Amino acid sequence: MLGLKTVVLECKDIPQLLDFYGQLLKWPVVYNIDTFVRIQSKDTGMCIAFQYDEDYIPPVWPSQVGKQQMMSHLDFGVSDKDEMEAATKKAIELGAKVTEEQYGDGEWITLVDPAGHPFCFVLWD
Repeated sequence: MLGLKTVVLECKDIPQLLDFYGQLLKWPVVYNIDTFVRIQSKDTGMCIAFQYDEDYIPPVWPSQVGKQQMMSHLDFGVSDKDEMEAATKKAIELGAKVTEEQYGDGEWITLVDPAGHPFCFVLWD
């Protein structure tokens, strides 16, 4: 059976992203070597991994011609605006930044993690 299991984020500082997403999601480490660490949801089995890349350059969001382009981003579902607000506050406390440009009329909020990867909190039906 083919299925998506892990999203891998490139970075120069694995401990920084491990700390950020580990605290944000409360997912435990399930695999750990010097250049690759994976955390996993106990509920869904979904994983996020952090892979060391000496040449990693953070993307610019929104995209700009001639700048490092975003290749993907993560969407985390929230049940209502209160949960979105609480998740956003926690992410900022952990080192995320809300992006200047926002879209979606309050249906989602876009942030960047400490390594510059864009991610969103999205109201899911």
